[in-house]
Parts: sequence; structure tokens; C-alpha cells
Amino acid sequence: MPITFNAPSNDKAELESGPAFTPRFDENGLVTAVVTDAGDGELLMVAHMNAEALALTIETGIAHYWSRSRKALWKKGETSGNLQTVVELRTDCDQDAVWLKVSVAGHDATCHTGRRSCFYRTVTKGAEGAVLTITGGAPQFDPAAIYGKN
Repeated sequence: MPITFNAPSNDKAELESGPAFTPRFDENGLVTAVVTDAGDGELLMVAHMNAEALALTIETGIAHYWSRSRKALWKKGETSGNLQTVVELRTDCDQDAVWLKVSVAGHDATCHTGRRSCFYRTVTKGAEGAVLTITGGAPQFDPAAIYGKN
């Protein structure tokens, strides 16, 4: 039987301490998903999940997300082979965000740029304003070879 979610409780104590997982989806039907590596804790990505993506993630143990740009369900790693197996899934105190600790298959790369993490650039103050510097290492795979040229 597919997983469904009940409406969040209006009782703050129940929401924060009760046993029921009742995610609080926003006005677009999404919750924020923070994704880290289960082994070393590195922040890999931040994405969004609708109810279907969250249910599929719980049911299959493989991370699924909702692509806001494509307006479509997205099984992370389906094209690249870098599937994210969920080791642990947590929710925050008011259940409007989730935290996935994952193990990444394939090239151990999460970002569509081929890098391990989507957070591969550091923001610093430069003479003309904010400047980005790549600090997250080289790509683990060639995105054009995996995804084609878009």
C-alpha cells in the first residue's frame, strides 16, 4: 500500500514530540530536503520534495525529488547512475523540512556539474563585490557525456 501523509496537527506538542510523521508542505506542495553524505556528513545538495517524492523515497529507500524547473518527479541519479540510497531520514521540529543522509553510488557525485557536492563554490568579498571561487574540487564525471548537451 502506498504511503500517504495525514494533515499536520494543530497541536504544537503533538507536532514537535508526537510519533506521527505529518509533513507540512508549503503552498506549492513542497518541503525542503537537505541532503548530506551519510559517511562524512558533507552537504551534498538542497532540493524539494512533494508528497509523491517523499513517499517514494520512504518506500524505495532511493531519494526522489520534485524538480521545480521541470515540474516533474525526479529520481536522483537515474540518468547519471549516481543513485542516492537513504541511510537515514529526519524531519525538523515543525516538520516543514527533511534531512536525508545518503550513500551515493556511481561516481560519488551529486551535482549535475559532475562534482560531489552542489556547494562547490565559496563566496567572498572582492573589490567589486561578491566573488565566487571554486573550492569543491574537480568534476568526478563529464556532464556532457552523461546528460548530453542542453
